[in-house]
Order: sequence, then structure tokens, then C-alpha cells
Amino acid sequence: MTTSQIGIVVAIVLYLIGMLIIGFMSSRNTNDVGDFYLGGRKLGPLVTAMSAEASDMSSYLLMGVPGLAYFSGVADAGWTAMGLIVGTYLNWLFTAKRLRNYTAKIEAITLPEYLKKRFGDKHNVIIVISALAIIIFFIPYTASGFAACGKLFHSLFGANYQMAMIVSAFIIIGYTTTGGFLAASKTDFIQSIVMSIALIVVLIYGISSVGGIDQVIDNANNLPGILSLDFTHNNVSGGADPYGIFNKITMFGWGLGYFGMPHILLRFMAIEDPKKLKISRRVASVWVVISLGVAVFLGIVGRAMTESGVLESLLDDADLTSAAKAETLVIVLANTISQHGFIFALIAGIIIAGILASTMSTADSQLIAASSAVSENIIQDVIGVKLSEKASMLAARITLICIAAIAIIIAWNPNSSVFNIVSFAWAGFGAVFGPAIIFSLYWKRANKYGIIAGMISGGLVVYLWKYFVRPIGGFWDLYELVPAFLTACIMILVVSLVTPAPDESITKTFEEVTKD
Repeated sequence: MTTSQIGIVVAIVLYLIGMLIIGFMSSRNTNDVGDFYLGGRKLGPLVTAMSAEASDMSSYLLMGVPGLAYFSGVADAGWTAMGLIVGTYLNWLFTAKRLRNYTAKIEAITLPEYLKKRFGDKHNVIIVISALAIIIFFIPYTASGFAACGKLFHSLFGANYQMAMIVSAFIIIGYTTTGGFLAASKTDFIQSIVMSIALIVVLIYGISSVGGIDQVIDNANNLPGILSLDFTHNNVSGGADPYGIFNKITMFGWGLGYFGMPHILLRFMAIEDPKKLKISRRVASVWVVISLGVAVFLGIVGRAMTESGVLESLLDDADLTSAAKAETLVIVLANTISQHGFIFALIAGIIIAGILASTMSTADSQLIAASSAVSENIIQDVIGVKLSEKASMLAARITLICIAAIAIIIAWNPNSSVFNIVSFAWAGFGAVFGPAIIFSLYWKRANKYGIIAGMISGGLVVYLWKYFVRPIGGFWDLYELVPAFLTACIMILVVSLVTPAPDESITKTFEEVTKD
């Protein structure tokens, strides 16, 4: 093993040990199921904000976004970033406080439980749909995180993909099963800091290596369309392709997904003082703007480094039509930095830890949400198996381990597509839960029949649009989340109006929660 590799390994090992220590320390404050799944509603405003954003920003922040910008320019990555920024802010503004107050009022510790109690669903239909949606979309989403870890270590050290993936998965499982939601939130807070450091260090190195920002812009201008929001760079022809309105809607539409992300919504439910959510909103919004802006610009800097000859091109003849190879940009830069001595290798290790952080912070939150759907909502609420507090905790941890094991099996193939899985899962959650959450918080007339119709139709349209409509191309090549979200909203509105109004007790609770 070379000096640079030793330095990287030392930094990564120290980081991973730190995550495990936080998990074990958090276990001291995890005494019951409410603590395990919601941290006893004890989160402070900073941890709430940063853990929510870290759990959202999976590996696409340090790999996907820079890689996309490197591959085709600002348009794809930029419109996606703008959609995510707007979605983040609106979710904090309109959803956070009201959801926190509502779930506390009706004593709900999971998202499915909230929807069940909110609409008085005595037959647990909403519980079943919610739990199944979480399992269907979260297990492969978690698998994509495990796969990213495996690919990272394989590309860095030539390690066996499956072994690297299993080790990474065990570390995530270790701190999550011991400390539960509190451990996931605290580690996510630390991971958001590591992610930020990684982005800044790589960006500074990239700019300095080509001679400054002016040189970055000059080199980027040699590639038609690379700096435009209305065109993309075509790597095959070397020219620029128009970036039409439907492309913009498709990428901007990613922002709709935020309203239905269980692992983000749980942070809103868990803050100790809802009055401090304004602080959380401001912190989260600023961090998202800066981190996504830096990630997009990093891709442009990387391409400028290639144009100036500082960095070899990440694209050969076989990669000119695929952004997959470009997603290794940060890894390649970290490797380059590590060649300048042991101290720089440690810095490179922090950068790699940032990639791990972005992946782990999402995977741990997904494991918590998926295990709660099984152990709390299906086993106890639907099947009716009543467990003691101790048995519930054991069931929660066993369920989490089983779900992680399934995710490992799904991720076993090193050629699995991480981006496609994440894109599909994001659309699924956004369409199934997003409209349901919005209507549950802002429309008193919404009832269980409308919510059920909306959740089912949203999930079905995601599947049908992706596999049967979108392949037609042209006008129909629209990200499946947009039509699915709109369909779910229409179904909730129409079905709620043509079916009986909610019971008076339900509307009374709604009025009490929403009066301020």
C-alpha cells in the first residue's frame, strides 16, 4: 500500500470509528420505541436542519451533481439544483411546523401512523399502503447507498466490491441499530459538516490548479453550451444542443419530491421546540444553496481542468453518451491530491469520507423509516401482534437488520445503476406521500377515501409513466414524478369531494392544530 493510500485509509477509519462511537453514545438516550424511531422529539434546531439535509443529500451531491455538470454543463445539473433548492425551502416553510404540531397532537411517531390517525382510518388501509410504499421504494434506495460505498472502495483501492459493500453496510447498521433515530440524526449532522469540507477543499484545489476562476471560465468557454441554462454540451459532436422547456420541467420537478420524503419529514416531527423551526429552515436553506451551487461549479472546474491539461479526461470514446464515468470526478481529484504527501493524503481521506458521509447519512435514515414501517405499522398495527416495550425495541432492531440484509442482496451486482434506482425511488415517495401530506395539513375536507385514491394513483403513475409512457420520447419524456404528483393531487381533490366528509372529531382536531 502506498503512502497516499495509507493516509486515505487512516482518515476514513478515524471517521468511521467516530460514527460508531456516536451511535453507542446515543443508545444511552434510546429507552423506548418512541426514542428509537423519533428520538423522543429531542432534536435541537441545528441538528434538525443539518441532519435533514444530510439525509437528503445522498451521493448525488458529491458524485451525481458534479458528474452531470462535468458531462454536459450547467443546464441539467443547474435546473435540478434549482428545483431542489426551491423544494427544500417550501417544504420547511409549509410542512415542517404544522406536521410537527399535528403529529404531537395525535401522538404519531411514524408517517404511516400519522396518516392513519389524521384521517381516522380504522381499517388500516392507509397504514398498509404507506408501509408497502416505504418498503418498496426504500429497500432498493438503501441498496443504492450500499452499492455506492462498494464502488468507492473498489475504485480507490481495488478492493473486492462485495466485501467493501458489506463492511460499509455493517458500519451503518452498527450505529443505527444501537442508537436509532438519535444516532442517525447526530451522525448526519457530523456528516453534513464533512460533506461541506470535502466540497470546499476539492473546489479550492481545482480552481488553484488551473490558475484561478478567470482561467476556469476561459477554459469552459471552449466547450459550447457548457455554461448555459438553455443548452447542453454534446460530447459526440462537440457542439451545443438546445435544452427545451420539458427538459427544464423534468429536472426542476425533482423539487416536488421533498414533500413526500419520509426520512426528511421525520426530522420535522422530531424537533423539540417547533418555534425554533424558523432557525432550522434558514440554516437548511442556506446550506442547500451553497452546497448545490458548489457541486455544480465543481463539475465546471473539473472540465476546465481537463481542457487545460491538468486532469486527464474522464470520458473516452465509450463514455461520450453516458455520465456514469464523470461521476468519479471527486474520487479522481481526491486521488490526485493524495499524491503530494501524507498530509495531503489525509486531506484526500477527508474528501473520500465526505462521499461516504453523503451515502451513509441517507442510508441510515432510510433504514430507520423502513424498519418502522415493518415493526410498528405492519406487525403491530396491521397484523395486530401486541409487543411489550422491550420486545418492540428488539423487533425494531431485528427488522432493521433484515431490511439491510435484503438491501445488500439487491446491491450485490456491481453493475447496478445507482442513479436510476434513486431517481425512481425519489419519484415514488414524492408522488405517494407528497400530495397526501400537503392535503392532510391544509385541506379540512380531505378524507381517507381521497388520500387512499391519491396514494395508489400516484404510485401507479410513477411506474406506468417510467416504463410505458416516457420511453415514447418527445413530448412524453417527462420525469415521472411530475405527472404522478399532479394525478395524485387531482384524485385526492375529486374523490374527497364525491365521498362523505370527514367526521366532526377529525375536522375539530384539524382546526385546533391549524388555528395558529
